[in-house]
Amino acid sequence: MRVFSGIRPTGELHIGNYLGSIKQWVEFQEKAECIFCIVDLHAITTPYNPRELQKNILEMAIAYLVAGLDPEKCIFFVQSTVKEHLELTWFLNTICPISELNRMTQFKEKSKQFKESINAGLLDYPVLMASDILLYQTDLVPVGKDQKQHVELARTLARKFNRKFGKTFKEPQVLLPKIGEKIMSLQNPRKKMSKTDDPKGCIGLFETPEAIEEKIMAAVTDPGKIIKYDSMKKPGISNLLTIHSLFSGKPIKGLEKNFRNKGYKEFKKSLIKLLINSLEPFRKKRKELLSREVYVREILKQGTKKAQMVAASTMENVRKKIGLV
Repeated sequence: MRVFSGIRPTGELHIGNYLGSIKQWVEFQEKAECIFCIVDLHAITTPYNPRELQKNILEMAIAYLVAGLDPEKCIFFVQSTVKEHLELTWFLNTICPISELNRMTQFKEKSKQFKESINAGLLDYPVLMASDILLYQTDLVPVGKDQKQHVELARTLARKFNRKFGKTFKEPQVLLPKIGEKIMSLQNPRKKMSKTDDPKGCIGLFETPEAIEEKIMAAVTDPGKIIKYDSMKKPGISNLLTIHSLFSGKPIKGLEKNFRNKGYKEFKKSLIKLLINSLEPFRKKRKELLSREVYVREILKQGTKKAQMVAASTMENVRKKIGLV
């Protein structure tokens, strides 16, 4: 079984990225053939600072290592260093209807967010993602709920290509977390956690203890004092319960029982202590790896070589099938 996924290097990872994606990746590397990518080509579809891009890529690689990815157990690399991603994207573009891209929810949302920067790359983002997935003959794609539609497009394009040119690609399955598929903003619990949209509503993976305490204490809760999970009526406390459950390993029902007849303040103090203790090893390891840049870049270089071998094999077959040998 082969697993593939990736994250854009657009700044520091937050706990939503970790709980919704990387935590699953770490578990999968023990039981499957895993390929994980730093998707820098996706990062340039929205406004970015070219001078910051390489720094962000290095930071992302460090975050992957800190969070538990082991280069001895999985492959991880930078997307743009394997040229076959772009080559397959073009071939898939020739069979992808424009109507499929126009209906993509994320394109509509990003177009509203970046009204001055609506570009063809933003529209074509899902085809590049399909290329990322199909290139490695992927079986499972662990992603957050917001990427589910894109994986479905990858399945559609795989079927369409296979019908037209003969069996070439696997049809990947999306895998969502059982809980925590979407960690919400601490300031707006009906909106996904995002450092770009609201830094105060987001806790970084390397956040200081002082900042964690400040952000959790200021987190939006709900009318009343009952600590109970109800994502519709009580989105604030439900989000905090989800975060507590995923970091502590305790079921939400158990947390509700433990904090029965206790107020939001006491619950928040418990969550603050949990997050500070859970993230402390991440902060320490990051500090160590920042001083070992050569080591981190060598891991990426070796990851590229391994990924290139798989990608080249797929593309040799694709070129034969479409008549471009």
